Amino acid sequence: MKKGIFYGIILALFVVFSVNLKIDPSDFFAGIPNLAELFADSFPPDTSMLTIGAIAILETLQIAFIGTILGTILALPLATLSARNLFSKRFIVPARAVLAMLRTLPSLLWAVIFVIMVGTGPFAGVLAVMMYTVGYLGKLQYEAIEGISNEPLEAISSTGANKLQIIRFAALPEAANNLLSQLLFMFEYNVRSSTILGFVGAGGIGFYLGSYLRFLEYDKVLMLLLITFVAVIIIDYLSILIRDRYLAKTLR
Repeated sequence: MKKGIFYGIILALFVVFSVNLKIDPSDFFAGIPNLAELFADSFPPDTSMLTIGAIAILETLQIAFIGTILGTILALPLATLSARNLFSKRFIVPARAVLAMLRTLPSLLWAVIFVIMVGTGPFAGVLAVMMYTVGYLGKLQYEAIEGISNEPLEAISSTGANKLQIIRFAALPEAANNLLSQLLFMFEYNVRSSTILGFVGAGGIGFYLGSYLRFLEYDKVLMLLLITFVAVIIIDYLSILIRDRYLAKTLR
């Protein structure tokens, strides 16, 4: 297909979808005064929320951490079974189907399911994060495993190693850098997504965000958002340090 035809199709779809969705840029500009009013009601942020916000974000971090670790432990076996350079289709197809099913639902909907199942609180949040992590991280992991060179796999296979030994001593070490980056990214993502799990009763800072939004207390909401922003920035910085330190060791 020629580039001109391809770009024409993309442009046509963009126009048709915009019309179907009734997207009108004038609505955005008409809403600017409402945004200005929101900012006026939000400033200055309510500093009395610092203690509550700190406790709530700590709970959110714990939810994200435990959910990410459990999800990673469950995702890695499914990811190896999904890798085309390790297993045949009889393993790949069902493993990928499970991963696809798990990531079909966002973590918020998983939270709704687990709140119904185990009740409100952080445990439902942990389970929701775990389930979404398995589906999302599993896909990233099997793509990373498939991207490694075949030479290490063939070399260890020629020694008579079984499948588990090939995975343990060739596939995982070769993909380790990518797997670590994906794990850290997933944790960062889960911290952000966990902030809204409280909207449905799954614990964390989202519970307070939802409560104060309902009562239009935007100054309190802004303070909680600032606390969340600081936490995410710190996590991002720590992730960079961990990546740099790990990579430095592997390159020596």
